[in-house]
This record gives sequence, C-alpha cells and structure tokens, in this order.
Amino acid sequence: MRADLVLAGFGHVGRRFARLLREREAVLRRDHDLEVQIIGIATGRHGAGFAADGLDTDAMLRLRDEDRPLSASSLSVQELIARLGSSDAPLRVLVETTPLSIADGEPAIGHVEVALDAGCDVVTANKGPVAFAYRRLRDRARQRGRSFLFEGAVMDGVPIFNLARETLPALEFRGFRGVVNSTTNHILTALEEGQEFGSALARMQAEGIAEADASLDVDGWDAAAKTAALANVLLGADVTPHDIDRTGIGPDCGERARSAFAAGRRLRLVAGAVKEADGSVKAVVRPEVLEPGDVLAHLRGTANALILQTDLLGDIAIHQLGGGVTMTAYALLSDLLRIRLRT
Repeated sequence: MRADLVLAGFGHVGRRFARLLREREAVLRRDHDLEVQIIGIATGRHGAGFAADGLDTDAMLRLRDEDRPLSASSLSVQELIARLGSSDAPLRVLVETTPLSIADGEPAIGHVEVALDAGCDVVTANKGPVAFAYRRLRDRARQRGRSFLFEGAVMDGVPIFNLARETLPALEFRGFRGVVNSTTNHILTALEEGQEFGSALARMQAEGIAEADASLDVDGWDAAAKTAALANVLLGADVTPHDIDRTGIGPDCGERARSAFAAGRRLRLVAGAVKEADGSVKAVVRPEVLEPGDVLAHLRGTANALILQTDLLGDIAIHQLGGGVTMTAYALLSDLLRIRLRT
C-alpha cells in the first residue's frame, strides 16, 4: 500500500523523520506492506518542494542541512495539502511539525483542519493543536472518518496516549504529575552540579531538544502546553496552556537546586493536574523540591516521567530515560503505522 505524505515543517524533527523513513524503508515494506513517499515539504524560511511522484528526499535533506532553499516554489502549506488531497494514494497523510505557537496554537490548528477537510489523515508532534483545540479537532476527524494522532506531542515516542486509548479501557484517569520537559530537567541537573544556566541551555539548543524559542522551555510554556494536552485527552478537560498555573525556571534557581541537592533532595519542574469531584480540572506547572522517595526526584539529564493516577490500577509510572529528536520522529512513524493498521 502506498502512502503519500506532505511535511509541514522541516526542522530537526521533520528531517529526522524523513531520514527514519529511509532507514526503515525495508521494514515498512516487508512487515507492514507500506511504501511511503514524501510528495511535499513546506518550511517557514526555506521555501517548499513538491513532486507528485515523490520528492528526492536525500536532495531535500542536503539542501536544508546546507541552509539553502528547497526550490524556487512558493507553494503554501494549504496548497500542498490540496495537492495531497487529490492524490490517488490509499493513504494521504499530513505530518505536522511546525514550531509551537503559545499564543493560540496557530497556524498548526489550521493546517490540521485543512488536511482533515481534504480527506487526509494527520499526525503531529506539535503540542498546539491538542493543547488549544483537542475537542474540535477530534470531532472533526471523526466526522470525516480520518485520524488525528499526536503521540509525539508529549514525552517524545513514549506511548502515553496510545497506552490510554488502546490498552486501558474502562479506566478513569483522576490526575497525573510528571517531569515532561527535557530541557529544564537537563538544566536543573546541571545547576545542582554547579554548572551555569546559560551553558546548559546552549547544549539543549545545539542538540535540537530545546524549543526554537528557548523561552518556551525555561518559562514553563512547553510544560504548560503538554499539561493542557494531557488534561484535555486524559481528564476530559477543555483548557489551554493559558489556563495552567505556570512558573518557569531561571538562573536564580541555581542556589535552590544546589541547596536541595546538598540535602539529598532534588529541584525539578513538575507538571500536574487533578480532576475535582465536580469534573473541573486544576493544573499547575512549577519548580518543586522533591523528597528522595519521589519517583520524579531521580530523573536526571533529559529523562522524563509521568505518573498517571487511576481509579482501578492506582498510580502507573512511565519513565523515559532519555528524550531526543529521534524519539519524537519515531512517534510520528508509530502514528503513521497506526493509520496503516486502520485500513
């Protein structure tokens, strides 16, 4: 079966996903009867590329890595989606990896809506659509018989949403708490070891783990967006990142982190939400000093963890030892394969 893809965004994650498709090409063909071709790529600063019979992915990657335009084309994301919608491929999928807009989740939300309306499935690693418009997009996808999947939005490739959706039926989620931002966890670990805030952040930017706008990480907005996404999907909330009680981190956290470390504790940026008896959801993101017995206190570097609070299974802890671009790209691939299994 052939799948035609349009990539909206070709940054660190989009490029790693394109390479991952090449690396797993034989496996996809042999184990999943899937032939994938990228027919369109849209970027914010490097133009767009389109070829109905499939782009030369290696050439596109080379041009982007060299900071050169992909082509002279000025095709917009919407125009590429329209061409994807008219493809005769059995699977037509928009892969959305544009940067998070913390103001309102746009233009990513609009990209998802246009794709669904064009009869395409959507996979995204962008937190914006789930954090700002989950119910609307979920219902739109259902009405059009399409998939709207977003496993890469929280904790990279760890299957948080698939775990809840596929393997925990008839279970009620009552809340969650976790460390869900790799950049701030790395910085706080570095601070407690006596390193400087700026150098620790620079390492995360160099590795493509920090958001394009690093203030989204250190000011707690990335964690707030993930908290909103988790609350909307798992707890039935209808919140946005602006509804989250949010406090970030900064250089002034250094002394607090070192003092906690000297006392056998850890300072971590903790995200959490709880569903109240009346159905309302209270959510918060803030630095917390954690006791040694807390699972979250043992997270170092880019490690993340999420504790799901349930009615029948008690607390379920999911621990990711290290996050990164490859893990997020894998989440896109796993969502693509889930769409393949649907057909």
